[in-house]
Order: sequence, then structure tokens, then C-alpha cells
Amino acid sequence: MPLPPLFAAWRQSLRAGFTWQRLRGDLTAGLTVGIIAIPLAMALAIAVGVAPQHGLYTVLVAGSLIALCGGSRFNVSGPTAAFVVILLPITQQFGLGGLLLCTLLAGLILICLGLMRAGRLIEFVPYPVTLGFTAGIGIVIATLQLKDLLGLSLSSQPAHYLQHWSALWQALPSLQPGDCLVALVCLAVLLIWPRWVPKVPGHLAALAVGALLALLLEAGGVPVATLGERFSYSLDGIEHPGIPPFLPSPLLPWQLPGPDGQPLLLSFELLRQLLAPAFAIAMLGAIESLLCAVVADGMTGSKHDPNAELLGQGIGNLLAPFFAGITATAAIARTAANVRAGAFSPLAAIIHAGVVLIAILFLAPLFSYLPMAALAALLLMVAWNMSEVRHVGHTLRIAPRSDVLVLLTCLVLTVLFDMVLAVGVGLLLAAGLFIKRMSDLTDTEPLTKGFHQALADLPEHVLAYAIRGPLFFGAAEKALSVLRRFTPGVRVVIVDISAVPLLDMTALAALDNVLRDYREQGVGLILSGPTPQVRLQLRRAGIQRRDGELAYVRDLQQAREKALRWLGP
Repeated sequence: MPLPPLFAAWRQSLRAGFTWQRLRGDLTAGLTVGIIAIPLAMALAIAVGVAPQHGLYTVLVAGSLIALCGGSRFNVSGPTAAFVVILLPITQQFGLGGLLLCTLLAGLILICLGLMRAGRLIEFVPYPVTLGFTAGIGIVIATLQLKDLLGLSLSSQPAHYLQHWSALWQALPSLQPGDCLVALVCLAVLLIWPRWVPKVPGHLAALAVGALLALLLEAGGVPVATLGERFSYSLDGIEHPGIPPFLPSPLLPWQLPGPDGQPLLLSFELLRQLLAPAFAIAMLGAIESLLCAVVADGMTGSKHDPNAELLGQGIGNLLAPFFAGITATAAIARTAANVRAGAFSPLAAIIHAGVVLIAILFLAPLFSYLPMAALAALLLMVAWNMSEVRHVGHTLRIAPRSDVLVLLTCLVLTVLFDMVLAVGVGLLLAAGLFIKRMSDLTDTEPLTKGFHQALADLPEHVLAYAIRGPLFFGAAEKALSVLRRFTPGVRVVIVDISAVPLLDMTALAALDNVLRDYREQGVGLILSGPTPQVRLQLRRAGIQRRDGELAYVRDLQQAREKALRWLGP
């Protein structure tokens, strides 16, 4: 089996042909998306419980590696909001070192999925499951931002959603008017700015306005929490506010601090504990990246290589932790902005990482003045867009009740418990309901003499039935049980199975039991119109023709002739 090709997106771009105009489009798109990515990367890193520079390192390392090795020409990768609900508990339980080690394991899993050519498996995730857990993630992210939006002081970060609401309620007396005002102004700018100045990213304007307002409030004696007050870095034994203005040095993730501030001890037990969340990260990363690639294909008319994309995502997440980068995946909003800005090749995503590099080296001191409330307002808008309220409402109105049940189950479980449980239960519930619907479509009914001319004058010793629909474990027993209702004097039963597309092992075992009962009763069975696939399955199961007991025929006319021959003169 051939391996998924590396650099698939680059190969596609080269085949399509580079021109100076397309190169200029990549440059414009890279600059635009890079500006968008800087505050988002910092805000999302803070949301998962680590310092903001780790989000920038993720864009710098994973974003460029995925663009270089992946299978989509337009995907832009970096930290995304979807991971917050998975990564925050990992950080709380295992610290920064555990988070980076878990990301490394997820990268290995994604590489394995790419090598196994599992890119098309994403098509088997039902839409209600995806919509349900996405909306649930949006609700959780929005709730997590209330602390910084209101300037509240929480004594601890609760692990569960309902406990978080309880902690917020208890912390209400610590509400800070300055943070609330900054948050409201930033939200207003985020809502209004795109309508008036669509060519300039709204969140950039919101952060600039928020920072200026915070400085004015501070000058007037109204405190406003800023990034520089919340985070700091050490250089030559001296603490500096904000984020470091230099690149990360290569490191071993397991030597970084755990939850107690001490370096992690790499052990089999630690890897065992991290394997389940790493698998969840890999699955969500695969889902989001491939959905993002599908969206980009729809916007551009291109076609991505799903297996190469999984391989690229795996390489990015495998290597980013060695440079203090957290989990990365393709971001739909940034990818859409990349396409709209004129991107043609993965070069745009690499340029976007270069913009982040320049920001780290030359603009890091300015980031210290960003208000935490402004970053929280930015993530609140991300959560609102991610929750897809319109799509959820539309689905609730028009979807079958079974799909509504799946959607609501995934949403509630994501909010109250976690996304891994929500997706697992959602898939099982969707599969169970699908099996129920398919089994309802499979039925067995008697054929009347007027159904076909071949049945018009059959003797009373012959009965005819028709089975319609797939015979699988959810429907086989119900469909074949009708054939066991013996009528005195019946010697031959004709069953039209021309509308049966397949049989599974449950159906084959049930059919074998029917044949055994018929043999004991001296009744012959004629199967009419089996497809070549069904015939092959019967032969492989050892259900062979036997004169007077079992026959396969082409149609009902042949079935009539065979039945009369068995009955004799």
C-alpha cells in the first residue's frame, strides 16, 4: 500500500502553476492571517491554562510544519478554540509538561492515522454529533471567559462546569468595573467594526481600543488587569512582565513543570494516563482539520489529500512540543480568511507563521498592555461563532427527532462532562438509531396470487413471501421469524429476496436455523432473485443448494417451475 505523500499540497500548487500574481496573493493572505493569529494564539493559550507565548510558539512551529507537509493548500493551523475543553483539564492535572507530552503523543497517533490512510473515516461522523459537541464547546469557552470579562478573583479553577458557575457566583463581590467597561467596549467594536471597515480585522481594532481605554482608566485610578500583570518571564534572574521577546530553545517536554511545579518524571504510568486524552486530541484534531479542508475545497474548487493532511498535522504536533508549542490543528475561521485574502498555496500559511515570528521578536513588550478583559471578549466572540446558534436552531426545527436527540445529547454531555464522552455516546446513539431505522425498513410480507403471474395458480401446498431490505443483526430475526410460522400442509416456501442487498453473519445463522426447521418438517425453500453478492455470501457460509430442500433461482417464474417439480405429479 503506498504511503500518503508528504508535501501533497505543494505538489498540487506547483501543478496548478505559480505566477507573480499568485505569489502576491500568498503574501497578502499570509500577512492578513498572521495579524489575526497573534491575539487569538495568545488568548487561546491563556484559555488552556498556559502562558500566552506558548500559543505563539505553536503557530510558529506547528503552523509552518503543517503547511509544509500537509495535504491542503489553504489550511491555516495553530491553537483553536475547540481544544480548550480538552487541554484545560490536562493542564490542571499534569501541568505544562504533561500538556506538551500529551500533544506529542497525539502527533504520533495522527501520523499513524495518516499512514493507515484513515482520512476518509471522518465522513462517518454524523452531522448532529459534530454540531452538538461544537455548540457545547462554544458554551464552555464562553463560560470560562466570564472571569476575565468581569474581572473576578477566583480562589481556584474548578474542574467541572457546574462547579465553575458556583465559583463565579461566589466571586461576584470582586467584580471590577474597569474590566467590565473594557469588555463591553471591545465587544461593541467586534460587532460593529466589520460592518464599517471590513478590510481591517475587527479584533485588531477591538484590542487597540481596549488597550487605550485601559490606559485611560488606569490613569484615572480605575484598575484594569493586563497581560503584563498576569504573566511574566525570567531573564538572567530578573522577572519581566508579559511574554519573552526571543524564540524558544529546544527542550524536552517531560522536563518541564508538572502540576506541582517540579519537572515531570517520564514513566510508563504517566504515558498510560496521557494516552486517553492524547487519543481524544488526535481525533478532534483529525475531525477539525479535515472539516476545515473540506470547507476550503468548497470555497476554492480544489481537492485536498486527507491522508497527507493527517500526516502533516501529526508531524506538526509531534515536533511543536520540543519548542514549547501546544496542540495545533487547522482553524476554519483563519482558513476562510486566508482564502478570502487571495491565498494560492501553503506559502501563505508559512508567511502567517513568519508574521508571528516578527511579532515575538519586535512587539512582545507591547503585548503587556493588552487587557485580559479584551482578550476574553475576543474569545467570547469566537465561542459565539463556534456555537453556530443559527445552525443548531435550524436543525432542531427541521431534523428528525432521532437526530435532535443525538445533537442535544452531545451538547449536554460536552458541557456537563467532557467532549470525549459526548462524542463516544453520540456516535453510539446515532449508530443505534440508524440501526433501528434500517431495521424498520426491512420487512417480510406474504405474496398474493395477483402479485405476479407466476403465482396466479400455485397449488395450496406452496407459500410465497418477499423480504425487502438489508438482512443484518438488527433486522434478521424479525424478518426471518415470519418464515417459521408453519401452515399445515405446506411443502414448499418461495421467498423473493431480490430486494435484499446484503446479509450479515446474524442473518446467515438465522437462515441456517430456518433451513434446519424446514428440513425437520419436510418443507423445501426456494430463494428467488438473490444478487450475486448474496449468493456468494450464502455459498461461503456453507448454505448450499440441495434438491428438495434449498434452491436459488433467477426469478419467480423459475421459482414456480422448481416448486412444481418438487411437488411432483
